[in-house]
Amino acid sequence: MRWHEVTVHTTEEAIEMISNFIHELGAGGVSIEESGTLNKERDTSLGQWYELPLNDIPEGRAVIKGYFSEGTDMTSIVEQLKRSIAQLSEYDIDTGEPIYELQDVDDEDWANAWKQYFKPIRVTERLTIKPTWETYEAGPEELVLELDPGMAFGTGTHATTALCLKTLEQVIEGGEDVIDVGTGSGILAIGAAKLGARHVLALDLDPVAVSSAAENSRLNGMEGQITVHLSDLLGVLRGQGGDAIGVRLPVQVVVANILAEIILLFVQDVYDVLAPGGTYIVSGIIVSKRAMVEEALTAAGFTVTGSNEDQDWVVLVAKKG
Repeated sequence: MRWHEVTVHTTEEAIEMISNFIHELGAGGVSIEESGTLNKERDTSLGQWYELPLNDIPEGRAVIKGYFSEGTDMTSIVEQLKRSIAQLSEYDIDTGEPIYELQDVDDEDWANAWKQYFKPIRVTERLTIKPTWETYEAGPEELVLELDPGMAFGTGTHATTALCLKTLEQVIEGGEDVIDVGTGSGILAIGAAKLGARHVLALDLDPVAVSSAAENSRLNGMEGQITVHLSDLLGVLRGQGGDAIGVRLPVQVVVANILAEIILLFVQDVYDVLAPGGTYIVSGIIVSKRAMVEEALTAAGFTVTGSNEDQDWVVLVAKKG
């Protein structure tokens, strides 16, 4: 089968939004390649081995490719994509004067090629992400998160995801009710459940994400601990309760790994669903926008109690007073 491949040369800061735009336009898959130079700082504190090959992508830049089935009107797709990306400047997201390319490829050229670079990786002291097609023997204290991200989602090893998993490992003590906003592949929900959360409500606006998160929950044997819902942020909670959402409100932990601009839209909603003393773990924040998010959290009544940074990304930990 032949596919139309649209390529956008942009910045790492714009990856999540542009990838989402491409997916919403009907792409059958999205691939992302960041800088692979020797200068890129990588976390090797737990013995990680990075197999991604070197490339000539400059530091801070990224190449995003979207794949559309034969017969798609690519002229219209590219025009819509350009309009959406141009609007990102209104949210202070630097797209770096993106360059667009269009060509046709065979599905063998993209559908499975990326899998050779996705190997089991230890992301925290206890948590290891393992692709479903790889064999792996876990240690006695190790918790393995089985993941088949599909072409629309990352491998779970992006800096923001790793930061959230490390923070969840520190926060989850056992028995908590947790909400994961913008769950994607479901990796954070699965991590929270494996760490001992009583129940996790995983939410996403994208139907493909909901399907992926539900399947990955099943692959990890976590269907009984994770409820996946289609929802615009915390919208599903309005008028819902009991078995419909799985968790008991108010919850003890909320985690959100989405862009800073989106985080600002529902800070008060998160505060309202958290129990007194509850913890809000928030990431997807580029370092330059940290102060903006901290101010919004403080204004809503949170106290920021901790943070961690990795590759220009930051995770914030906030407590409800």
